[in-house]
Amino acid sequence: MSPTPLVEMKNISIHFGGIRAVDDVSVDLMPGEVVGLLGHNGAGKSTLIKILSGAYRADEGEIRIDGRPAEIRSPADARGHGIETIYQTLALADNIAAPGNLFLGRELLTRWGTLDDDRMESETRKVMARLNPNFTKINDPVRNLSGGQRQAVAIARAIHFNARILIMDEPTAALGPAETRQVGALIKQLKSEGIGIFLISHDLHDVFDLSDRVSVMKNGKLVGTVRTADVTKDEVLGMIILGKRPAVLEGTV
Repeated sequence: MSPTPLVEMKNISIHFGGIRAVDDVSVDLMPGEVVGLLGHNGAGKSTLIKILSGAYRADEGEIRIDGRPAEIRSPADARGHGIETIYQTLALADNIAAPGNLFLGRELLTRWGTLDDDRMESETRKVMARLNPNFTKINDPVRNLSGGQRQAVAIARAIHFNARILIMDEPTAALGPAETRQVGALIKQLKSEGIGIFLISHDLHDVFDLSDRVSVMKNGKLVGTVRTADVTKDEVLGMIILGKRPAVLEGTV
């Protein structure tokens, strides 16, 4: 018996005026899997993922979480289903340290109603040790951290609040090779813990290194979903640029 997907987005469509930004698209995500979402700007991939994150509401289609229908009408609904989004900008407060960022808007309080700094620092150390045992700059403002370390803080914030489904938007953009490898190691650690990840990226090399499958969109439609092990980068480029289905998908509906 095959495992139940963490997420199923079935026949999703959304219109903006006369523009059909996402047109009858179906994708899914299994536990401990990375699915890369690829396509040119305007292909519809970011709009599709904003529907899952609660930023937009689909006009048509269904979302299922753990096999059950899920109503996602807001980012709070998405978080309630264990979905967290890590945007390219990371949405970190540069002037405060990792614990303050981890609990930003969800601060822990003492019984006297004051900030419980010790507990927030302790919880931050635990989750950072799980992600990156070498992370020692707990009390440094995040502006002083490297790009890879900043990504670790953003990921820690998501998984501390029990995210099981991560949406990562261009996680290695503007990072150097060493930091890119660090983020790749973080993603592999999350996979090993059973967390499912939708990875939006323009970097085909990163996608092939990190993704189990790729879903390619063009002009709002799904060109196809393929296992990275079954296709070449040139075939995926053909999907992105020409909307051409690779041989492995020929004959499928």
